[in-house]
Amino acid sequence: MDLVTRAKNMILAPAAEWPVVAGESTSTAALYQGYIMPLAAIPALAALIGAVAFFHVGFGTALVLAVASYILSLIGVYVIAWIASTLASMFGATGHFESALKLVAYGSTAHWLGGIFHIIPALGILSLLADIYGIYLFYTGVTPVMNIPRERVVGYLVALVVAVIVVFILIAVIPAIIAGVGVGVATM
Repeated sequence: MDLVTRAKNMILAPAAEWPVVAGESTSTAALYQGYIMPLAAIPALAALIGAVAFFHVGFGTALVLAVASYILSLIGVYVIAWIASTLASMFGATGHFESALKLVAYGSTAHWLGGIFHIIPALGILSLLADIYGIYLFYTGVTPVMNIPRERVVGYLVALVVAVIVVFILIAVIPAIIAGVGVGVATM
């Protein structure tokens, strides 16, 4: 399935799309190249534009921030998938990394698409709303993709969301340290 169709289906009809995702076999490389890498670039590019246009950050500094954020985002997806896979066994399912990577990749769709709002800092609340919708995407995907029993989904999701928050905080702080700017500029 192509990127645009999959992203549209994840946003508009996740309950119907997750069983399709669960039935697909895909490699880590194919998932990264065909879905994760293109979508993860949206928040980084939007933040680059927003930093230069609204925060008057120099282009070089903004570029370093964007590249670091992008790379760390790609690493973050892998780390979160590993955590999701590890947590699965604690919640009554087998932890297959490939399934966890699909959950994290497709569950992050709203976050990545909502990252476009980083272009204009005043629209940041819309990015936050997209992230909240992303929690719903994860919720609807946990059972079909990870085979977590329905009665354990909320506990699994809470544990996973805490892990995601920790990873995203690190993703926001590390580029700011690298570029030598305030965290507020790095997380526009």
